[in-house]
This record gives sequence, structure tokens and C-alpha cells, in this order.
Amino acid sequence: MSSKSVDEKDAGINVAPSLAVADPGKLETQMLGPDVDIAAKFLAGLDPAIIREPISAKEARAVLWKLDLHILPVLTITIIVAAIDKVIISNASIYGMLKDNHMTSSQFSWVASIFYFAYLGFEWPAGFLVQKLPIRSFLAAAVFGFAVLTFCTGATTSFASLAAVRFLLGAFESMLFPTASIITAMWWTRKEQPIRVAFYFNTLSSVVTGLLAYGVGHSNSSIAPWRLLFIILGCISTLLAVAVYVYIPSSPVEAWWLTDREKFICIERIRENNTGVEDKTFKWYQAKECLMDPKPWLLALFAIAQNICNGGLVTFAAIIVSGLGFSTLNTTLIGVPTGVIGTIWQIMLAFLSAKLPGYRCGIIFGANLFPIICAVLMFKLRGEVTNVQLLGAYYGFYSYWAPYVLSTSLNIANVSGHTKKITANAMFFIGYCVGNIIGPQVFRAKDAPDYKHGYMGILASLVVASVCIVIYGLLCRLDNMKRDKKEAAAVEASGPVDNAFSDKTDKEKRDFRYHY
Repeated sequence: MSSKSVDEKDAGINVAPSLAVADPGKLETQMLGPDVDIAAKFLAGLDPAIIREPISAKEARAVLWKLDLHILPVLTITIIVAAIDKVIISNASIYGMLKDNHMTSSQFSWVASIFYFAYLGFEWPAGFLVQKLPIRSFLAAAVFGFAVLTFCTGATTSFASLAAVRFLLGAFESMLFPTASIITAMWWTRKEQPIRVAFYFNTLSSVVTGLLAYGVGHSNSSIAPWRLLFIILGCISTLLAVAVYVYIPSSPVEAWWLTDREKFICIERIRENNTGVEDKTFKWYQAKECLMDPKPWLLALFAIAQNICNGGLVTFAAIIVSGLGFSTLNTTLIGVPTGVIGTIWQIMLAFLSAKLPGYRCGIIFGANLFPIICAVLMFKLRGEVTNVQLLGAYYGFYSYWAPYVLSTSLNIANVSGHTKKITANAMFFIGYCVGNIIGPQVFRAKDAPDYKHGYMGILASLVVASVCIVIYGLLCRLDNMKRDKKEAAAVEASGPVDNAFSDKTDKEKRDFRYHY
């Protein structure tokens, strides 16, 4: 074994074979066919000297580090700020927002749900637009949009005005997660994706929200504390929109902070994903194929069930904790550990899934057992233990987010064909919306303060989610087994194929294998 191959193995990087083996003229002809994406076109026009030089493990590591430093922090902060803009109403509710907007507890539930009605309605158009428009401009516009609406939230005076602003906020935020999924598939390998998703799709918004709310609660401003929360967040979101536009390019080809050689390495790194990079043509047959495939539907159903828990807890978190007998200021601080617990748990699971390829669905199933137990404890132990002791089960609940985050990496890794990816992402995040619409409704005002029916609803939804992910994993495994048999016969008959940068679906690519 050569020293080069040892270095690559030690680095944990699979460097794709150099394109230098191909004749440049022939390569250009192959890449500029009808089913190619932007990466293939870039490679076809690249200086042959750049292509011929072998990629060392050291170079690949340096480029990965550069990607993580430029893209991951901005994407992480964007997700955190968007989550804060969305969930801060939980803290605002105990700071006088309900009173100042003349709202009942039932109306508050609908204010929480209406956000996801908009998210649901605009999810598919957002997926279509992210394919047609430059990702950088699209994402920056979305961030600026919810910055403006965050300011507007602080100016509301009635249930109607708050509901209208929350609806529009949901419309703009519907653009965020499909774009993040596309960015993830565009920049990182399938092995790297779970850990990166765990970092940016975190629950640290609870930490920031709790500390911010606690600080605002001690302010002596003439502005109502809940209004001040939204003003501060609006300023932060506005600055973030500028950072997104500057640092997140629409594709590796357009990254101003990469040399042509580094762009080439970026593209070669994700060749093994076999999912392409970007194609602006919407292909209806790919959308139909996605809708006829049971696997995206199972993930969408999983997203619905898992997010019933999210919708209920996020919206009523402050009210639930306050109902346990804690003061307003203490309630804001008690919410801080939930974000830390959720983030640490999901990063641990992401590293575990990276170490145990082929067990991701099993890890998700096992991880869901913990919040299931916590749901039982929350409605069984109420009145039998002290409220401080009950906080342990409440905190344990927040492990529910980690299985959902891990499932997003499945959706990213297991779909090829740009239109099919957009469609699958839309289905998955529509499931996210439906679950978050249902969630606040299972916590009924008449059940306060113990919310027994809410916890029973969460328990049932987590069981459904667990069953869905097991079936999904089994289907992926069976499909891979069938493909292995067909691939062996096809290679013997006609030789191997390279579809990495063709805009074909996973069903069309005989060498595609599903991660589960």
C-alpha cells in the first residue's frame, strides 16, 4: 500500500479518482449533455492542469476546514436566530403579550399554529423558488423578510394583528430549511452531513431565548419587555441577512473565497454522494417519481409525528414551567438547559451514526425511547413528586429533537435528482409544519396546569414516529439488496458508470445506495 493511500485512510477521506484519466474533449462532451448540473459544466470548462493534479488527503482536509469555517457558522447562526424569532412568543406570553393584545389562552394556541399554516402553504413554492433562484440571494432575502416581521411583531396590539404577522413570518421562514438542506447536500459528503446538520439544526435557541428574556426582564425601559424582545431580535436578524449574502455562495462554483483548485476539490469531494449539485430545470417526472416512492412519505409521516411534540413543548414551554410554581424570571432561566440538553444529545447521536453506518434508523428508534419514557413520567408523576423533581422528566423531554435532526440527514443523503430532492424536502417540511400545527392544539386550556392529555398525545405521536422510521430503514435495506444483485449483473455486462453529476434520480442510478 502506498503512503498516499495510508494518509487518505487515516484522514477518513475518500478521494474520488482524478478526472485526469479521461480525455478532456470526451469529458466535456459527456458533461454538457441534457442531464448535467452546474458542477459538471464547471468541470468541463476547467483548466486541464487543475484536473490532472491528484488530490491529496491534506488538500481535501484543508478545503473541508475552509468550508466549515465559512459556511457552517453562518448557517448555524441563521437557524438559531430564525428559531428564536419563532419561539420567543413563549417568553413574551409571560411578559404581558397576551394582556396587551387582549388574547385568551385558546387564541394563543392559534397564534402558534397559524405560523405553521403559512409554512405549510408556502413550503412547496419555496422549494420551487430555491431551485430557480440563486441560493445566496434567496436565503438572504428570506432572513431579511423575517427580520422585518420580527420588528412588526413587537408593534402588534390585537389577536388579529399578531396572527397576521405570525402568518407572514411562517411564509418567510418556510424558505429557510429547504435551502439549508440543499446547501448541506451541495457542500458536504454523506458521511459528513449528519454531524454538520446536528451542529446547525440545534436547540441552542432556548439558551439564547432564556438569557435574553432574563436580561430584558431586568431592564427599566419604558417599552414593554415583550416588545423590547422583538425589537432586539429584529436588529440581530437584519445584520444576519447581510452576513448570509456575503458568506454563503449559491454553489461551490460561485464561492469567492475559494480558488479554482479548491472549487474542483469541493466538487470531487461530493462526487461519492451521487446526488449532483444543482440544476435549474424543473423536471415533472422526478416530482412524480418522488410522490410514488413510499420512502419520502414515511419520512414525512415521521416528521408529522415527531413535531407534534415540538409544536406543543416549544409553544407552551414557559407556561408549563410557570404552572409548576416558578416565578416569571426563574421560568426564563429554567428554559436555558433545555437547549443545551437537546444540542448535546443530537451531536452525540450524529457522531454515533457516523461511527456506525447502516444503523442510523436504529439509533433514531432507540433515541425516541427516552422522550417516550419522559412523557409517561410527566403525566403519571404529577402530584406524586415535587415540582422540582418533575423538572427532571421535563428536561428529558428535550431529547426528542435529536431523532428529528438525524432524520433530516436521511432525507438529504437518500434522494438524487435536483427536482426530486426539492420535492422530497417539501414533503418532509410539510410534515414538519403539520406536526407543529397539531402540537399546540393537544395542550388545551382546560387541562392546565398538568396538561395530561397533552402528554398522552405526545406519547402516541412518538410511538408512531418510531414505527415509521423502522419501516423506512427496512425499505432502504431491501432496496439496496435488490440493487446489489442487479448492479453485479450490469457491471459484468456493460462496465461501471459514473452518474455522480448527472441530474438523474436515485431510482435511475443503478449505482446509488441508500443510507439507513
